[in-house]
Amino acid sequence: MKPKKPRVPVHKHGPQVQRSHEIRIIGGLWKRTKLKVADKPGLRPTPDRVRETLFNWLGQDLRGMRCVDVFAGTGALGFEAASRGAQDVVLVEQDSALIDQLKRTQTQLAAHHVQVQRGDGVAALRQAAPQSQHVIFLDPPFDSALGEPALAAAARAVAPQGWIYLEGPRAWTADQLAPLGLVLHRHLKAGAVHAHLLRVATPAELAAAQAAAIEPLAPTLSPETSPGA
Repeated sequence: MKPKKPRVPVHKHGPQVQRSHEIRIIGGLWKRTKLKVADKPGLRPTPDRVRETLFNWLGQDLRGMRCVDVFAGTGALGFEAASRGAQDVVLVEQDSALIDQLKRTQTQLAAHHVQVQRGDGVAALRQAAPQSQHVIFLDPPFDSALGEPALAAAARAVAPQGWIYLEGPRAWTADQLAPLGLVLHRHLKAGAVHAHLLRVATPAELAAAQAAAIEPLAPTLSPETSPGA
């Protein structure tokens, strides 16, 4: 009698089903509401702790504000802003599956003041009217080079008393922000995430930044030209 061969599991070929997980809205009208999020490679929702800190910085009441999230992904930042009373929220995303999920969430919440827009985030900011946005959320993919062009476009689109939230894998310095006319208001590091809240610099702050960047060099004399040579 021949020994039985071990059974080899048969894998059926076909489209893989994406798992889903949830995030929750922290405050406002939809507080504690759980939103389903597609489990896609590279999709990294802003952690609850960071979102809670951010909206403490911004204040709990965003009534009357116009907000745009140009790398919307899960929509966590934009829906949080809408929950806290933002007048108009635009979510810009390129991925078709994420667009569908954002629209389902919009319907679930009856969020009529939230617009879901398919397109390139940087292009959307460049097309926005100058100084038209009160809060701009920037959370580009970590492995991309979109942070710099997005921030430059946001600096043009943000209102004089508005805010830019920038999330990324590194901290931005005053020297990097000054040419864009921006200054750091708050900063938080949580794991690999650097969260920045930026605002438009005042003329005095810009002048101080420019002065700090120009350090006068003390004159140096070579042996050939030194006194007494």
